[in-house]
Amino acid sequence: MDELVCIVCPRGCTMHIEKQADGVFAVTGNGCKRGEQFAVSEMTAPMRTICTTVRTAFPASPVLPVRVSAEIPKDRIFDVMREINKVCVKKRLHRGDVVIPNVLGLSVDVIATSDLLREEGR
Repeated sequence: MDELVCIVCPRGCTMHIEKQADGVFAVTGNGCKRGEQFAVSEMTAPMRTICTTVRTAFPASPVLPVRVSAEIPKDRIFDVMREINKVCVKKRLHRGDVVIPNVLGLSVDVIATSDLLREEGR
């Protein structure tokens, strides 16, 4: 049996997850259906998001905040970060602009989360 603290809502329910003989997960301790779905997802295919920065070619703004446009498999975080670390933004971007399209074929883009570079040029 595994124990997990739910992060879906502020309640932070402590859940217990047990894989049954038929391969189905039994979840107890969850305060809502979303907690149960989170627990099963964590046990079968955990997903995460990434928020970080990329280098830029602009001395006044040496980094630009970015994030992935959707969750990625937890075991691919370091692979995605290696791709992000290869990037140096050389043009001014708007919030939401794609920095890396379809990173590693995961059907997820790395996008800018700030108009920082756009504002610098005003």
